[in-house]
Amino acid sequence: MLTFLDRALRWSTGLMAAMALFSIMLLTLVDVTGRKFFSHSVPGGLEVTEILMVIVIFGALPLVSWRGEHVVFDSLDAFVPTWLHRIQQRVVHLFCAIVFAWMARLMVMRADRFAEYGDITVHLQLPMAPVAWVMAAFLLVTALVHLIFVFVRPPEPAFHGATAQGDAA
Repeated sequence: MLTFLDRALRWSTGLMAAMALFSIMLLTLVDVTGRKFFSHSVPGGLEVTEILMVIVIFGALPLVSWRGEHVVFDSLDAFVPTWLHRIQQRVVHLFCAIVFAWMARLMVMRADRFAEYGDITVHLQLPMAPVAWVMAAFLLVTALVHLIFVFVRPPEPAFHGATAQGDAA
C-alpha cells in the first residue's frame, strides 16, 4: 500500500510541482531573452511566475512529508528510548495532520472569499480563487499524509547529505 501511495504522490503532486518549476524556467528564459534582444518582457510574467511558485511550493509539501525530508532536530534522539521515540513520532504526525488540515480549512475560506469578491490579479486579470483552492488541496493532501503516518510507520527517509568522515565518497 505504501508503494502505491508513494507512486501516486510522485505522479500527482510531484509531477505538478516539477512541471511548474520547468515552466518557471522556460518563462524566465523567454522573458530575459525578450528583454535583452527585443526590449520587451513577457506581459504578466511576474504574475504567472508567482502562481507557478505556489504550485511548486505547495505541490512539494506532500512529497516532503511523505519522504520525511523536513528539517529535523535530532540532537536528543540518542537519549530517547526507542519506544518513546515511536510514540513521539506518532504524536508529532498527529499534530502536523491537525495543523495542515486547519490551514487547508483557512485556505478554503480565503478561496471562497476571493470567489465571492471576484478578486483577480492586477495585470492579467486572472481569478485568484482557483489558486487558493489548489493551495488548500495540497495542504489537505499533506494533512492526509501525516494522518496515515499516525497509524502506519513511515518509510525511512533516504539520506542525501554529505558522507560521514571515514565513509567512502
